[in-house]
Amino acid sequence: MLLNIIFLRITLFLYFIGAALYLWNLVSNKKGIANAALWTAGAGFVVHTVAIIIRMAEAGYIPITSLHEAISFFSWAIILIFLITALRYRVSALGSFLVPLAFILMASVAMKPMAIRELPPMLQSAWLGIHTILILLGGAAFALSFVVGLMYLIQDRNLKAKKIDTLYRKLPSLDILDELNHKAIVFGYVLFTLGIITGSIWAEYAWGTYWSWDPKQTMSAVIWFIYTAFLHARFTYGWRGRKAAYLSIGGFVTVIFTFVGINLIIKTIHNFTS
Repeated sequence: MLLNIIFLRITLFLYFIGAALYLWNLVSNKKGIANAALWTAGAGFVVHTVAIIIRMAEAGYIPITSLHEAISFFSWAIILIFLITALRYRVSALGSFLVPLAFILMASVAMKPMAIRELPPMLQSAWLGIHTILILLGGAAFALSFVVGLMYLIQDRNLKAKKIDTLYRKLPSLDILDELNHKAIVFGYVLFTLGIITGSIWAEYAWGTYWSWDPKQTMSAVIWFIYTAFLHARFTYGWRGRKAAYLSIGGFVTVIFTFVGINLIIKTIHNFTS
């Protein structure tokens, strides 16, 4: 068994424990659970980072070419974004949504083939790694906006129902959630835009054309226009609150469909290998 696979299995276990602790913390008034959950998720992130570095050393290239590798890196990016945000804003409730999401994504490909494969000539380019990393980091920021949007709608409903319970006290205020949603989308938008640009450069190198309207390219353009519309509506018409939350949720559903759904139902040149 390759060493990176052992580390990935340890990562999966730590993310599971972290997710369980965060879910417990969301409904419990006991002190110390959030810290234990944060340390566990942080330990999982460190082990995950080691696993990716080892796999890169074993493969000789940035390992984001198979579905297993891409989802593994996407999960790593989600935890990275979560840890930065949680430490910056002291919002432990984010972990109750993002850590389970990362665990579910990792678990979904745990039984997929993990063997390292030799890259075909057209994929042997530094642009591939740069493009994919930027796209997946942007997607992770959109995952944060998705979770924050859900939290906003939950908290908004609690306020309207005057339901002051443990969950209400664990979630941030609507103003903080709206600010987080905006910042996550701006950050993700910049990364995703750079990912599309570098992807076009790579496409010219690999296939001799900057844009071919491949299904994934087309859906990436759709995602870009969705978040462009979000930012335009916010800056021009002042869209905030529930409208922003719904748009961030819809945008991320489109991201997941593009990332995973198309790979399963349509054969394209952008498909990850199994």
